[in-house]
Amino acid sequence: MTKEIKLQKPSDKGSVSIEEALNQRRSVRDYKKASLTVGEISQLLWSASGKNLFRRTAPSAGATYPLEIYLVVGEVEDLESGVYHYSIARHSLEKMKGEDVRRALCRAALEQRMIERAPISIIIAADYYRTTGHYGQRGVRYVHMEAGHVGQNVSLQAVALNMGTVMIGAFDDRQVKEILGIEEEPLYILPVGKV
Repeated sequence: MTKEIKLQKPSDKGSVSIEEALNQRRSVRDYKKASLTVGEISQLLWSASGKNLFRRTAPSAGATYPLEIYLVVGEVEDLESGVYHYSIARHSLEKMKGEDVRRALCRAALEQRMIERAPISIIIAADYYRTTGHYGQRGVRYVHMEAGHVGQNVSLQAVALNMGTVMIGAFDDRQVKEILGIEEEPLYILPVGKV
């Protein structure tokens, strides 16, 4: 099931300075019971690895771009629950599954309840070969660095949007791949919600 949803253009100006966002950044595991908007989703995904004035919002060794960004939606206004792939080239979402998988994702992540309670989770996954094909085994290190860059971007953007997130790396990789229906290797799960 593939259905493309075009996202609105992300804002390139905000009301929170980078210094304020850095000062307020923390791991947030409790969220208000509030839906997010498609506009907020657009901004979060763009911050992860969207197109900017030069290439992308996060650096990539040799511009190999090994990461794919997936979105698990539970509570977003005007967006059905399900699993989506973020198309960076088109700044759009491609619907992959039309069911709320937050409970299953929570179980796969060792019952970390914030995943089930958050309105969304962003999953950062990697196709290692895109980078190791160019840099050999050292490319694995570069992929992990890139995942860190993307995660920090999302964390800071969440602060700027009066939201919170936490970086989750403890999960069963095979189960996460099966739940999402992906081939890439999952590296991070970032539940996001309003604080």
